[in-house]
Amino acid sequence: MAYELLVLDIDGTLMRTDKTISERTIDRIVEIQNDGIKVAIASGRSTEGIMSTARRIGLTDFGGFIISYNGAKISNAATGEVIYDICLPDKIVSEIYDFSKKMGTGIMSYHNGNIITENEEDPYVVIDSIGSEIGITKLENFGQQVKYPVNKCLLTGDPSMMEDVEKAGAKEFEGRLSVYRSEDFYVEMMPLGIDKAYGLSRLLDRLGLSRSQMICCGDGFNDISMIKYAGLGVAMDNASDEVKKFANYIAPHCDEDGVVDVIDRYVVI
Repeated sequence: MAYELLVLDIDGTLMRTDKTISERTIDRIVEIQNDGIKVAIASGRSTEGIMSTARRIGLTDFGGFIISYNGAKISNAATGEVIYDICLPDKIVSEIYDFSKKMGTGIMSYHNGNIITENEEDPYVVIDSIGSEIGITKLENFGQQVKYPVNKCLLTGDPSMMEDVEKAGAKEFEGRLSVYRSEDFYVEMMPLGIDKAYGLSRLLDRLGLSRSQMICCGDGFNDISMIKYAGLGVAMDNASDEVKKFANYIAPHCDEDGVVDVIDRYVVI
């Protein structure tokens, strides 16, 4: 069966380590879309934080898809139509905030196209702001002020502590939230059962495709679910061994146009 949908993580997959996308990669992705292959970006970033990348690779021209917030929201990049959108349960944000204080982490989320956080100088908040090309809104008290729907919260901290934060969070919110690391310095606090694989299952239903017709490429911990779920799960050579063990194929490093290699090997056009 031919692959009809190519799904790409951004950082460390589509983008090189210097946060650029090679012209060769862009050209190849545009070519396959011109030949009818659907392309989607699946990222932990906000929808607004994905849009500039989506434009660069032609999703806004060909009606590709944005799976943002690690699967909590799906949008058509060309029309802006929201296909699926789920937010954290009411009142749980204040609990997440209290947990972050107990664990000594930072906390952030997204609202009105910006990052929201108490500490605008948190280096891990700044990383997301720069990478996503979105601004930062400073709050005086995150737990009290975030009374509106948000798709997720992110806990931020030194990588040396975040594995313990992930384990403690999974125990604290068992049966209420999905808790997992996306990067060494981020722990995602997500609606229960929501990850990239779940978001993609909703997109496949919309497109009338099966998972066997989908290729998913990623490098991070939050990509494991979609790598396992895809008909062809691809890990980049720069991924950790923990991610690679779930992949059907290991593509070249993101700095070596690994996505182009995947297209040339597996996408039938």
